[in-house]
Amino acid sequence: MPQLSPLNWVFLFSLFWFVVLLTFSLIWWQKKLYFKAGVQAKEIKVAENKWNW
Repeated sequence: MPQLSPLNWVFLFSLFWFVVLLTFSLIWWQKKLYFKAGVQAKEIKVAENKWNW
């Protein structure tokens, strides 16, 4: 493995944790949107069933 300067190791460390946090935040955001869509779908169903036609 080639030798890197200490500054490059800091950049690689920062980049690694940035990618990890970005991945986890995107997964969390996607699950939050699915949950929000599910809650809205339930509310719409309740509104449609309220009329009993």
